[in-house]
Amino acid sequence: QVQLVESGGGSAQTGGSLRLSCAISGRTFSTNAMGWFRQAPGKDREFVAGIRWSGSSTYYAGSAKGRFTISGDNAKNTVYLQMNSLKLEDTAVYYCAAGRERTYVSRLWLSSDYDYWGQGTQVTVSS
Repeated sequence: QVQLVESGGGSAQTGGSLRLSCAISGRTFSTNAMGWFRQAPGKDREFVAGIRWSGSSTYYAGSAKGRFTISGDNAKNTVYLQMNSLKLEDTAVYYCAAGRERTYVSRLWLSSDYDYWGQGTQVTVSS
């Protein structure tokens, strides 16, 4: 079993920054894909950013590209999401996700390719 715990959420003003952390425990060696998703009130959950431990491949949603950066610290079993130039529409609950190795190269942008999810952390952006 794999456990994910997000932290670092909170309030920020437009143009500000926040850094989210995702601590991974349990059978961490079995994970490959790591990702961040978010869900705003009244909207479906959407992909934000993803990364693979092996090869450090990254993939970003159009809304995040150029503003957000996903990274991982293997020694600490932690994945980060650095969010800069925050906008009002970034307000959402942010979820960390981990995916086991597939028989194919997992699609980082697809929630169906992830197996474990954190409880979520609230991010609120105001003007």
